[in-house]
Amino acid sequence: MRILHLFVMILFAASLPAQNLTGVWRGKRTQVNGGCYPEYWLELHVYYTKDNAIMGNAYNYYDKDRFTKINFTGRYNPQTKRLVIIENAVVQYNVPANCIPCIKTYDLNWLLSDKQSLDGDWKGHEMGNNNMCPPGRIHLDKEAVSVFPVDVFQNDTLVGLQKNLKLQQREKEIVQTIAIDTSEIKIELYDNAEIDGDTVTVFLNNTLLLYKKRLTDKPLTLNFTAFPNMDYEFMMYADNLGKIPPNTSLMVITVGKKRYEMRISSSEQKSAVVRFRYQL
Repeated sequence: MRILHLFVMILFAASLPAQNLTGVWRGKRTQVNGGCYPEYWLELHVYYTKDNAIMGNAYNYYDKDRFTKINFTGRYNPQTKRLVIIENAVVQYNVPANCIPCIKTYDLNWLLSDKQSLDGDWKGHEMGNNNMCPPGRIHLDKEAVSVFPVDVFQNDTLVGLQKNLKLQQREKEIVQTIAIDTSEIKIELYDNAEIDGDTVTVFLNNTLLLYKKRLTDKPLTLNFTAFPNMDYEFMMYADNLGKIPPNTSLMVITVGKKRYEMRISSSEQKSAVVRFRYQL
């Protein structure tokens, strides 16, 4: 009987969904007396890595017009199912004149009932000073659709480059549309044939990820995390045509255990586009 009981427990554990934190979490954040509102909506856009580190954006909002957008980092412990999030910097905000955005730390636990949830406490300090914010509670559920736009993350150098970037308008040519079943995607770009000086600028959902990089026999490698039920558009813009027009490349896409290879070309009239959708 003990063996049978252990076998049943193993089967039950195997049937539970993986604790994949990547995606959109939304619910309520309460605050004790002294805050601007006793209750807020909170939407977290969480990017979860294999080493249990996370990053993303937190949208605290009363409605879509009154909100703060704050980026964060954190850690998840899969053994204790505890998640600690530390907000770093306010990216954008529009709040009443008598309110001050709060930079927060979240202490949450991953729960599973009829759906995945995060539940716990928060505390923090006012933006621009060390005055403590009235603390409160948080309860979030994992959602399929976001209220606010989901960002593709850039480093500071690329953010600065894109602000001043002026490219010629070109037609988009759809090379392939790929349905994926996991959030982790790796893209490698090589020169397709003779290495002839082709350089490319690459965008994901109109966010600059590579700028004037030369294609060679060594890959230009990009890794990104896809959110469920979101469309992604990867565009390769030819900066030049090399010695042998057009600008051609071998694109290798690794998604989980699946691998795709495609030969793509861009010209002064068209930019090659590959589309992805992570469908749960």
